[in-house]
Amino acid sequence: MSRVVNVWATPEVIKEACTKHAFRISAVEALVSGGARVVMLDPRDAEAFRILMKHKLIDGVVKRSASHMARQWTPSLHRK
Repeated sequence: MSRVVNVWATPEVIKEACTKHAFRISAVEALVSGGARVVMLDPRDAEAFRILMKHKLIDGVVKRSASHMARQWTPSLHRK
């Protein structure tokens, strides 16, 4: 079960809904293709959020901003 949900909504609307329903957010990112990508801390929160936003879900591939920061390992954690 994925923690990522792509939604046709602004980050502000998403944050409001998550606060109202006590969903814990890890990250919210506006998408270049429109809408937003939200990552929940708990997959159960993501599933409940999908049900709540079922009419605003984005199907298919989305275009993310080139400036998003992918999770990077610190140099000390790399295997040698």
